[in-house]
Amino acid sequence: MDEIETIDILLLGAGGREHALLRKLLESPRAGKVWAAPGNGGILAEAELADIDQENPVEVAHFAAEHGVGLVVIGPEAPLVAGVADAVRAAGIACFGPSGQAAQMEGSKLFAKQVMERAGVPTARYQSFTEAAPAEAYVRELAGPCVVKADGLAAGKGVIVAQTTEEALAGVRECFSGTFGEAGQTVVVEEMLKGPECSLLALTDGKTVIPLATSQDHKRALEGDLGPNTGGMGVYSPVPFVTPEEHEAMVEIERKVVAQLAADGIPYSGCLYGGFMLTKDGPKVLEFNARFGDPETQVVLPRMKADLLDVFLRCDNGTLDGADVSWDDDWAVSVVLTSAGYPGSYEKGKPITGIEQAEELEGVTVYHAGTKTIAGELVTNGGRVLNVTAVADTFEHAREQAYRACDRIEFDGKTLRRDIGARALRGRDAWEV
Repeated sequence: MDEIETIDILLLGAGGREHALLRKLLESPRAGKVWAAPGNGGILAEAELADIDQENPVEVAHFAAEHGVGLVVIGPEAPLVAGVADAVRAAGIACFGPSGQAAQMEGSKLFAKQVMERAGVPTARYQSFTEAAPAEAYVRELAGPCVVKADGLAAGKGVIVAQTTEEALAGVRECFSGTFGEAGQTVVVEEMLKGPECSLLALTDGKTVIPLATSQDHKRALEGDLGPNTGGMGVYSPVPFVTPEEHEAMVEIERKVVAQLAADGIPYSGCLYGGFMLTKDGPKVLEFNARFGDPETQVVLPRMKADLLDVFLRCDNGTLDGADVSWDDDWAVSVVLTSAGYPGSYEKGKPITGIEQAEELEGVTVYHAGTKTIAGELVTNGGRVLNVTAVADTFEHAREQAYRACDRIEFDGKTLRRDIGARALRGRDAWEV
């Protein structure tokens, strides 16, 4: 029997998303050595550290060429917007992730809105501003709930969901005050859409679009969807109340956006993440991201039946139409364990125990996010510390297993939401107001 030729991989990122990507990539029979930059305590137990700046295109491309890397996988948005994928491809190395120009779908809210307008896809009406006074005037014109967004990347913190005109005006002032740096020099103000949210990630090579499973994140820090927005406190997949018509509408929107970008001379290759609101008038786009979601990846990939390495290479070389991607019928729920104080200030360096005991439970995988190993001991190193994912035959069973696993893990200051997925179990009516 012929020996399979393996491909060495360089994975950029340090979160739970990247740990989930690593685990799935390693399932491929073609997966060779994996390098990671900067990685975390879990990733670096399975991959070797690449001591480079993940946001430096020259460094990344040089490392990949020097070490015979056959595929670079870019997890976070910042390296994409910085043009890392362009440098890697210019060096003749396959890369999973869109070009710097295509990554403006996430790097600039205004750019994305303009692409959506040209593509004719439904989204919230909006206006963009470079000065505070006209933005404040538009907020008063909307006269009610609205959303204020810093145009650029702001580490997930540049979006103010304002229930009142006063909150929106404060959000405009915050953006223009310099709180979000260059990201806040342009501000987008848009109407607030109503309904349940749904994330739909899709893989594309610029022509073919393969939708992944639906998922729903829980952004708020506290139970009952209260408190400040975070990077995500938990997630489940699939979303039980999405109708076939809504699903097809979301897929068609993503196809139109990819086609519009191609028509604009901006081929999009990688993962296009659509954040949708399921309104009474059908799905409307809240935002697009240029990469896999975090924590959505941690429930989507465990249910995915595919050779992820093969799929990523096909995204890069334009042969995605030949990919073999299917889904099992199980449910996945992931609960994020956070450091006390997150998303505000928090302490690091707290010893973590119980991960092995948690993973002894059937269907449970613990993905590392904000962790680090110091002198052989695993400690906390971030706000979102671990993603505890359970896959089971029913939604209820998956939730039970995830929380059972969470209770086996300990570190000083461990916090979590106990209601991940609870609202969805009540059905679509739980979002009616």
